[in-house]
Amino acid sequence: MAHGKSIELFLVNGTVDSLIIAELSNWSGKAIKIPRIEVASCNREDIAQAGVYFLFCKEDDSSDSVYIGEAENVKERLMQHLREYQSEKEKYYWNTAVVFVGRDLNKALIRYLENRFVEIARSSNRYTVLTKNTYRNTVMKESQLAVMEEFIDNVKVLINALGYKVLEPFSQADSPESKMDDETLSLSTGSASAYGKVTTEGFVVFAGARVNEKTSAKSLSAGAQKMRQKFFESGKIENLVTAVDILFSSPSAAADFILGYSVSGPQTWKTKDGRTLKDIESSQIN
Repeated sequence: MAHGKSIELFLVNGTVDSLIIAELSNWSGKAIKIPRIEVASCNREDIAQAGVYFLFCKEDDSSDSVYIGEAENVKERLMQHLREYQSEKEKYYWNTAVVFVGRDLNKALIRYLENRFVEIARSSNRYTVLTKNTYRNTVMKESQLAVMEEFIDNVKVLINALGYKVLEPFSQADSPESKMDDETLSLSTGSASAYGKVTTEGFVVFAGARVNEKTSAKSLSAGAQKMRQKFFESGKIENLVTAVDILFSSPSAAADFILGYSVSGPQTWKTKDGRTLKDIESSQIN
């Protein structure tokens, strides 16, 4: 069972749009969230320590991307990123950096953390990961691995609390098999079929869903048509089968995407025993 955690947020300059320090109770590490425009003038000693960092970008199509890196002096590395963008060596433009530092971090440990965070971010599939290469052959003691994995768990909590779900999968499941539980819903109409689940953010359709090739332009909204086209063009749908989990704002939006025409999601998604999502929600409310 998960236990409650206490997070302390300190607005260094008194506003949420400026420098923020986030600390978790009973942990020696900390998060430093800093806007791009404040990096050069920031003289804090903690940001010049060894650590890992996340650079968050917003692409022209409004999609999210992130660069994950490590450095023995994070401030110097961030300044290098700024210089490389100015000289056009770096193509992406990041707006915010979130830095994580901790006691006794060294080059081997931060290399391990960088590689693990890149792996987790890629598997979570929420952000496009811009990091190309990481050091994957770090040799550490078993005790060090345990400490770093705890560090990773704490970073997940803090970065999520700061508003970046880069390390959190759409559905909290360790494997495709573990997704198929009592909360799993399905739909099957004609050649289209899918499994999904209601989450705190909306409705997730699991990878492996079969999408109806045809759409009804009259009943499907312009936004749903655009989303379908975007996923087909991105390669996340291969041979009409989704290759990744996809988060939707509602069960109806998810059903519309799969079927290609407008339907009532609460009445379309059903449990394995035949109850509709509408039935479930009605029983919970009553």
